[in-house]
Amino acid sequence: MEQIGFRYHSMGADGGTGTGTYWDESRCYRFTAAQVDTLESATVDVHEMAMNAAQHVVASNRFEEFAIAPQWRPVVAQSWQAFLERKPQGLSLFGRMDFSYDGVDPPKLLEYNADTPTACLEASVAQWHWLQAVHPDADQFNSIHEKLIAAWQRLRIASGAQRLHFTAVGESEEDWGNLEYLRDTAIQAGWPTFALAVERIGFNGAAFVDEFNVPIQALFKLYPWEWLVREQFGPALAQALSTAGLLVLEPPWKMLLSNKALLVVLWELYPDHPNLLPAYPDATRLGSRYVRKPKLAREGANVLWVDGDVVESTDGDYGAEGSIYQALAPLPRFGDDYTLVGSWLVDGEPAGIGLREDNSRITRNTSRFVPHYFVD
Repeated sequence: MEQIGFRYHSMGADGGTGTGTYWDESRCYRFTAAQVDTLESATVDVHEMAMNAAQHVVASNRFEEFAIAPQWRPVVAQSWQAFLERKPQGLSLFGRMDFSYDGVDPPKLLEYNADTPTACLEASVAQWHWLQAVHPDADQFNSIHEKLIAAWQRLRIASGAQRLHFTAVGESEEDWGNLEYLRDTAIQAGWPTFALAVERIGFNGAAFVDEFNVPIQALFKLYPWEWLVREQFGPALAQALSTAGLLVLEPPWKMLLSNKALLVVLWELYPDHPNLLPAYPDATRLGSRYVRKPKLAREGANVLWVDGDVVESTDGDYGAEGSIYQALAPLPRFGDDYTLVGSWLVDGEPAGIGLREDNSRITRNTSRFVPHYFVD
């Protein structure tokens, strides 16, 4: 695993490097081809509904419900229009939907990680290597690597940018493992690339530059939009996106899909859809069985899980932006572990799955990654 850049296979309780188990091949999950088809179909349907929901939010000017600052609302709307017109500033690379799926009932969407999804290296290369070593005659729902390279090729041609910068928080080994993998797929697609920590990006008064004063034309970030907009140079970034043609992946319109408020809008537009769960701004209609999720929370932080007298919660720094309430779809339990299915999209198309396990009902940053395969 370390030879492929997967250096964070063992993490401590804080998510950093340690002796805990993150990559766990002491067990695996076996799917049937029909179950894989079910997940693929659900991913297609939910993505289409999410895109329609984004259009509805922009057209109805519902940005306040998504806690998007007033000065950024025109940027998001402009970015969405660029996507509709297939202009470079609307281009998108990937995302990951998290489902509760027991292999029998329809998959239920829990959230859409559409801005800075991680666990890509694990889902793509790591579990493929495991498959070749352990189940070489089986198959795997996993075309992530090939689709990433193809998507980068299309992005390179469509954008016209001569170089691509990659950035993440400097001290996050997990983020850099994912970032370097994604950068490698971009290099294979023909991009000249550069990598630097987000805190080393500068602004010279006219353009954003890297630490060597090279202007940034296109930027791939594993750094959330809700953090970027609050940075000291947030206003300059908004200006660069609107007037200077800066290309950022994921684009600003992903602020809509990555926000838990999307779940409320989806249920409004598609009530009783088999892949959706009831979701509301408050818990009134859900009684004593619900999950409270901050609109902008990440990695299972500040989640409250309520099922009558059974309550679980996680700590964190989120919630000031407001929360949504979603009906329960308890994760299936195998042995002592609750299991979440993450379904990847690349260039808007299903590309594979990755599974996370935890003895808690709430999937967190330290939840274990477990490989899978499928048989006909």
